[in-house]
Amino acid sequence: MKKEVISAQNAPAAVGPYVHASKVGDMIFTSGQLGLDPATGDFPEGGIEAQTEMALKNLGAVLEAGGASFADVAKTTVFLADMNDFAVVNGIYAKYFTGEAPARSCVQVAKLPKGGLVEIEAIAVVK
Repeated sequence: MKKEVISAQNAPAAVGPYVHASKVGDMIFTSGQLGLDPATGDFPEGGIEAQTEMALKNLGAVLEAGGASFADVAKTTVFLADMNDFAVVNGIYAKYFTGEAPARSCVQVAKLPKGGLVEIEAIAVVK
């Protein structure tokens, strides 16, 4: 199978040597999406709530660029700077993953790029 690079115009540019996502066969593997505003490259005001909303919007833009949507996601990984934000993130996450939610892991990490509070990656299956 051939690997195809996915680049989303409506998501922030990568902050390192990686792509928004790779598509292999009918699967899309996204890079982690921070809550950066694509227009400014900065985090929006509003703490964990605003960053989670923006991270999910960015993830949606990457999925869309690959021909997928949140409904096609089979697995996500959520990285939190503070596990005390778990409930807040869950509430926002549930607005994007309606119906049957995908499998998910959620871990607290020592630090996220650019001092982010949340990062979300996904694996989707394109129909």
